[in-house]
Amino acid sequence: MSLDDSMREALDMFVTEARDLVQQLEEGLLEMEGQPPGGDAVNAIFRAAHTIKGSSGLFGLRHLVSFTHVVETVLGSVREGTLPVTPGLVSALLPCVDHISSMVEGIPEGRLAPDSSQEAEGARLLSGLEPYLSESAAPIAVPAEAPPVTETAWHLDLRFGPDCLRNGMDPLSFLRYLSSLGEITHVVTETDRLPEAAAMDPETCYLAFAVDLTTAAPKSEIEAVFDFVREDSDIRITPAESSLDAYVRAIRAMPENDRIGDVLITSGAVTEQEMAEALRVQQERTAKLGLAQPVPIGEILVEQGIVPRDIVDAALSKQRRTTESRSSQDTRTIRVDAARLDKLIDLVGELVIAQSSTGVAGAVVSEAQSEVMRLVDEVRHSALSLRMVPIGTTLRRFERVVRDVCMELGKEVSLVITGGDTEMDKALVERISDPLLHLVRNSLDHGVEPAAERRRHGKSPQGTLKLNAYHDAGNIVIEVTDDGRGLDRERILAKAVERELISPEAVLTDAEVYNLIFEPGFSTAATVSNLSGRGVGMDVVKRNVGALRGSIEVETTRGIGTTIRIRLPLTLAIIDGFLVGVGPSSFIVPLDRVTECVELPPGQLGRECMNLRGEVLPFIRLRQLFHIPGTEARRQSVVIVEQSGQRTGLVVDSLLGELQTVIKPLGVLFSRIKCISGSTILGNGEIALILDVGPLIADHSEREVAALGV
Repeated sequence: MSLDDSMREALDMFVTEARDLVQQLEEGLLEMEGQPPGGDAVNAIFRAAHTIKGSSGLFGLRHLVSFTHVVETVLGSVREGTLPVTPGLVSALLPCVDHISSMVEGIPEGRLAPDSSQEAEGARLLSGLEPYLSESAAPIAVPAEAPPVTETAWHLDLRFGPDCLRNGMDPLSFLRYLSSLGEITHVVTETDRLPEAAAMDPETCYLAFAVDLTTAAPKSEIEAVFDFVREDSDIRITPAESSLDAYVRAIRAMPENDRIGDVLITSGAVTEQEMAEALRVQQERTAKLGLAQPVPIGEILVEQGIVPRDIVDAALSKQRRTTESRSSQDTRTIRVDAARLDKLIDLVGELVIAQSSTGVAGAVVSEAQSEVMRLVDEVRHSALSLRMVPIGTTLRRFERVVRDVCMELGKEVSLVITGGDTEMDKALVERISDPLLHLVRNSLDHGVEPAAERRRHGKSPQGTLKLNAYHDAGNIVIEVTDDGRGLDRERILAKAVERELISPEAVLTDAEVYNLIFEPGFSTAATVSNLSGRGVGMDVVKRNVGALRGSIEVETTRGIGTTIRIRLPLTLAIIDGFLVGVGPSSFIVPLDRVTECVELPPGQLGRECMNLRGEVLPFIRLRQLFHIPGTEARRQSVVIVEQSGQRTGLVVDSLLGELQTVIKPLGVLFSRIKCISGSTILGNGEIALILDVGPLIADHSEREVAALGV
């Protein structure tokens, strides 16, 4: 099966909306498990399944229509109160949602029909739903539409193409076949296309008929009669005047639906093929006229003679009532193409750079320039806010993970989510999902004890896993907390000595011991399970968090539980930085890492250390680290930065002040550089490197340890 190129945009929109609906299905099923029958969750997921099924039919995705129909039937029984919600039912429906998602995700890749493995998987899942289907809903297959079961009167305008006879087709044979579908009550032969006798070509077809047909067959079956002549003929099939009232009543009695196409197809007045053709015409006309909004599909259906205006008006009225009931929510959000949004962010970045050059150009800035700078700052915040999304959607996805893992492990764990309305950059949300997934699975497997063990220690048999998000000093913090057994310090040390990560005589703080779990291949699990124990994953978590300019911390108490805290910047596009100079070079230190600046004292306590109000503060000379030529400044300054509770000084020649920094990636060639996270363009056109404080401090500590021979 293939679609016309002009339909691709509509299909892409369908995929985008279907993804949202699939997510609603999964979240609703998990919520439904804890609700009484007939709750809002049941109604919401029923509507989501119904919408997926109806929209799939517009594109002829029969496999998706057929499968979703069965899921919708089961949900309908739940909504009516005839089928109780049980863990078994939810466990049977959740894999079906995954299968629907798999079929939807295959559409952008060109898989518009199922392969053998997908068909087998679908059949297996549907067999699991059979115990929940009533006898009336037992058939698995579903027709393309649900036409009225009573006889309906149709009016057919048949104008056969001029080459019909040459192609071996007999127009009268089509009329004879129509009589087998029902009763032809009236036929009129139209002669307006007949030329003068002298000009007639005996091989050319000039025939046209107006036919009234009463039949119980659906419109699609009537259309199929003319498949062989449809390409060069004008075939129009519309409900007769006597049937209009019946269709209008049927449409008004239909359930909620905010898509006019779904309403018309479900009523039987329009077929999927006709709707697909109307959508194609809509796309072409909208593009040709250069309109911002598409031409109304109802107008095209009437203009093409596909359906009478009375039926379109009834469908529009049904759509309008449904849309109005949701308008208070829908008008608050708008879907923005990611590429356009990224382009806006890039332009804002260039604007910020231009703004900084305005300040460098002269010491006196006019009032107008000050106003421009203020507006630039507001535009920057507004543009960045477009990419900010609540993290709650990502955190709620773990409800399914917790449920599945607990069923596999035989544990009882409740998931508590707080701070779901905390916003962060959409790019960060997408890239933090996998690290969070591993942390959640690790907490469920290693952290939370089985019910029997928890009882022995006086705990509730049901464990608790908390996901919390909040803003802190220009960062977003995500915490994964369990009330399990906690980390075993001695066991971690023994494993580290065994793997020769540390020497037996090494004296480590608690934080240093617990950070050993992020070493590659490190695991204290006695057995390997499907979930964990292979020593892979935690090092990947730390590496991925570091790639996002973030940090990760561990807090644990034996027998009480563990908290793993991820700290990330709010955005990956623009940051507030502190500009420093070292010789001819400039560097940006993320402002949220800077605690204070002091002058470098003349005396040192020892190897690269200074006395800061009675505290021993190690420092890093950026000139030596980056091999910058030239002599040191007579008076040097120390920028004190803090990372994971560790304070370190950065020795620089000059302090140049705060600066809004547009982050530019370094490219593949510099991807292995540890201490630099990016670059930026200063107002005078020069390049400044952005320091990655975490790896910078860690790398310095490793070199100091190596130099001391520890």
